[in-house]
Amino acid sequence: MPMYTINNQIKEQEPDGLQVASFVKTDALEILTISLEKDATFPNHTSPKDAQLIVLEGDIDFHINQKKYNLATYQHFNFPADEEHWVKANENSKFLIIR
Repeated sequence: MPMYTINNQIKEQEPDGLQVASFVKTDALEILTISLEKDATFPNHTSPKDAQLIVLEGDIDFHINQKKYNLATYQHFNFPADEEHWVKANENSKFLIIR
């Protein structure tokens, strides 16, 4: 019989500066939970794989290829591997990166 568990990591992750945590990691998939306090940034970096970003709450500006994309609660954004990007929170925000 399978074991079922409830994980409250996303709910409990507070927007205090920048918080990044691995939520799920398998050979095929990784899900990161990220919280950003208002006006905090996730500095310039790249993703090793094509990625999906889903905003759970808040409002962020996603900067990639000299363009800014404003993303808010429940919006989805995809971006390719190896493209430098950075994120700024316009309010306390939480989002997932799935890659």
